[in-house]
Amino acid sequence: MSLGSSTATAGARATARGPAAAGLPGASRVGRRRRARRSWGHLLYVLPALCVYGWFVLYPLLTSVQYSLYDWNGIGPATWVGLENYQRVLTDPDQLETILHALELIIFFTLVPVALGLLAASLMHGLPSGPFVTLSRTVLFVPQVIPLVAAGIMWDWVYSSDGIANRLLELVGLGDLARPWLADFTTALPAVGLIGSWVMLGLCTLLLLTGISKIDPSLYEAARIDGANRWREFVHVTLPGLRREIGVCVTVTMIAALASFDIIYVSTQGGPGRTTMVPGVEIYRLAFTEREIGQASAMAVILMALVLVMIVPVQRLTQREDT
Repeated sequence: MSLGSSTATAGARATARGPAAAGLPGASRVGRRRRARRSWGHLLYVLPALCVYGWFVLYPLLTSVQYSLYDWNGIGPATWVGLENYQRVLTDPDQLETILHALELIIFFTLVPVALGLLAASLMHGLPSGPFVTLSRTVLFVPQVIPLVAAGIMWDWVYSSDGIANRLLELVGLGDLARPWLADFTTALPAVGLIGSWVMLGLCTLLLLTGISKIDPSLYEAARIDGANRWREFVHVTLPGLRREIGVCVTVTMIAALASFDIIYVSTQGGPGRTTMVPGVEIYRLAFTEREIGQASAMAVILMALVLVMIVPVQRLTQREDT
């Protein structure tokens, strides 16, 4: 076969595979069209999930934004008030106080569980598998599977005047400190916060323990060869290796603190006075007790914005790629 006939044959085969393979003019345009068709085809697979997400998440969100611009009691005709509901929320000291309470709860819902979770995970890491480790993980995770309403009722008994907390204080000679913890103006918010710490501790511990198990053991061996003690191993190996898991823990617990409702509504309903009132309970009160749907929606939108402002930097800081 001659060289000319071979070239012609190859060109014919390439033309048969398409303009892009043949190097013909317009090949890149055809390739882009094919990629676009494939992309639209892929979207069909996620279309059901997008529809569900749009119906159950985006539609209620947009509806809340719409309601926040009206003065409406939920039954009668609505009156357009623009941004007045937002102005009322941001200038009312009682409304702002609920946001401050939610920020204070971050200490109990986020900082305490993450710190104790790191300590517990570090202590449990390296222990041989056995009944003790299994029992420890089960005990720590039990609060996470208990319904928050049940947790609130249980801790209401613990904090009562004749509850376990006061009994233990009397047993150790600190009976003077005994009090109805959830009914005291000075201790109600920290007492509620400790319930959140108890609930979140198991989740944080298990996430961090799983993260530690994924750290390369050779890093610990190298640190020991260099003479590092347990503390330096923790600072220079464990903490950097757990950056993403810590980010997940902080994100989940921070959202739980800012959007807390179940525990506080069951245990104190925002009292005594308004010392434990948080945005979640305030939104419920405005919407279903005061029938201020517009103001409740404005509070909900502000709460959503607050969550995004708090969470986005955490995610960007902890999920970025190592350079």
